[in-house]
Amino acid sequence: MSRTDTKPTEALLVLEDGTVHRGESFGATGRTLGEAVFTTGMTGYQETLTDPSYHRQIVVATAPHIGNTGWNDEDDESTRIHVAGYVVRDPTRTPSNWRSRRPLADELERQGVVGLAGVDTRAVTRRLREHGSMRAGLFSGDGLATEREMLEAVRDSPQMAGADLAGAVTTAEPYVVPAEGERRFSVAALDLGIKANTPRMLAQRGIETRVVPSSTTLDELLDGSPDGVFLSNGPGDPATAEHAVELTRGVLERGVPLFGICFGNQILGRALGMGTFKLRYGHRGINVPVVDHTTGTVAITSQNHGFALAGTPGEHVDSPFGRVHLSHGCPNDDVVEGVTCTAVPAFSVQYHPEAAAGPHDAADLFDRFAALMGGR
Repeated sequence: MSRTDTKPTEALLVLEDGTVHRGESFGATGRTLGEAVFTTGMTGYQETLTDPSYHRQIVVATAPHIGNTGWNDEDDESTRIHVAGYVVRDPTRTPSNWRSRRPLADELERQGVVGLAGVDTRAVTRRLREHGSMRAGLFSGDGLATEREMLEAVRDSPQMAGADLAGAVTTAEPYVVPAEGERRFSVAALDLGIKANTPRMLAQRGIETRVVPSSTTLDELLDGSPDGVFLSNGPGDPATAEHAVELTRGVLERGVPLFGICFGNQILGRALGMGTFKLRYGHRGINVPVVDHTTGTVAITSQNHGFALAGTPGEHVDSPFGRVHLSHGCPNDDVVEGVTCTAVPAFSVQYHPEAAAGPHDAADLFDRFAALMGGR
């Protein structure tokens, strides 16, 4: 029997500042700990839940109605749900979509993901906006305890700053996604938490992608002389990803065209000598504006990151690999959203041009990557 047909049990969201939100269980019951963050996307909850970048995070959905389209077998961005927990206001009891195979609540329960429903997610979001993303816990069923005990569990959980998480979500073995039609280029993709739509977007442009684990060596990464290297999105603090940074420096030294997104943007930045820092509550949604300071154009983008590169959008800085243009920025808070190297063939963006649920303003960045490889 579906959980939507049973009487829900009490569930609590406990934030590390002592704030408690009471609601009903949604999905699995038990206890889960992670960093509480909010996402403003009104579509694409299945892609959000299966995005490896959300590993060890309790995601609060600001859209009030979640689950309208149920759960299908085509839209997963990875092999499983990665969020630590899920908080919604009003879950749909009966999904309505021709592609739906089961209700969202059933999938959460099947994968053991603890959820909470029936809370004022606007109030939770305002708390996180004003005080920043913070450690939190979801408790229901056997996971319930006294408020003091639950708060202690939250405060004893690890911080996101300093967390090295890419190794927990990377592929165990290399695999290849073939090009569609004639193969134009081959790319080695470092899997720091890659989403399924990325190699799919590359394949549509005649690019074969070999996805490799985050622990791969430089020789393994460049085995077969790929035309380019891709640095994927992923979870955790980029300051802990020194191996990925060293790999990136090796790629830059060899002059192999490189493209990075999200976590990959931060990795490229650190390889160029830039610093990173933790944002108060991050960018998580599908309506984030980005200004391209090279062309003056604005794109509406999909984003999911809690860390960012230090610097001022639009400026040029020196690096061990020549001049670097901080080519993109977010007008909402002046955060750096992309870098472009002028002396080596490398660029990156903080947002997601592969966004499966949209928007698709930045999809042409994959064409830019292909042009970069074609110009070798």
